[in-house]
Amino acid sequence: MSNLADRGWRLIREESRPGPTQMALDEVAAETAAQGGPRTVRVYRWEPSTLSLGYRQPPETVDWGFCADHSIDVTRRPTGGGGIYHDAVGDISYTIAAPADEVPGELLACYELLCEPVLSAFERMGVDAAFADEERSAIHQPACYLRAIDPAHDILAGGRKISGNAQYRQRDAVVQHGSLSYAPRVERHLGVFDTDLDADRFRDRVTSVREQTGIERETAVAALEGALGEWADASEGEWTDAELERAADLVDQKYGTDRWVREREEPV
Repeated sequence: MSNLADRGWRLIREESRPGPTQMALDEVAAETAAQGGPRTVRVYRWEPSTLSLGYRQPPETVDWGFCADHSIDVTRRPTGGGGIYHDAVGDISYTIAAPADEVPGELLACYELLCEPVLSAFERMGVDAAFADEERSAIHQPACYLRAIDPAHDILAGGRKISGNAQYRQRDAVVQHGSLSYAPRVERHLGVFDTDLDADRFRDRVTSVREQTGIERETAVAALEGALGEWADASEGEWTDAELERAADLVDQKYGTDRWVREREEPV
């Protein structure tokens, strides 16, 4: 990587937490990095399974009854794009948080840098993956994996999407987080949205690590953790008690509230 490896980085290995907490921890990681603390690379699992809405996504695109019936949490991301169903088993997610002045200011260059470990992870998994080489039109706009393919941050394998990645700037820090498709549960990916979209159209657009290589989820997680850790020359780390307390406050004030999830209102 660049001289980012000269900074102090921590690797937080996969943790299982509810969706609102995972988004709160992303914000906390940004705050910590901006305040001179460790930069963070981490891998995480959404448990229970969660639909994360894009920042500007209208709540009426969600089938709230389906989510309730299947015990699927709903939260809202600070990043744009469409909603993503994060299955507790079928999804593998990661975050990179660093001070804004330590990464490229130009968006495409920043994606290129911060996606290096993601592409390295796919290589370790035996997946032949790369950035999309051209744009493709949307199939269903509210769903991230079915939106228009963007060569800047969408990663494909065998011509189908296998990873979506997004960035935002928070308190003088840059956060990039993304989702790697391990084993999609298509009926849930589509069921969380208010749509009658055919499952075959989803399968035509989306592939997965398990489909491409057949490896176990634990092997895929280890590959991603290893790629992130080596890319940043990171030491094993964990959240501090103060960070966890701050994240709990953010869940109570923001990410776990209907005011944020359904109306996109920031806490006062």
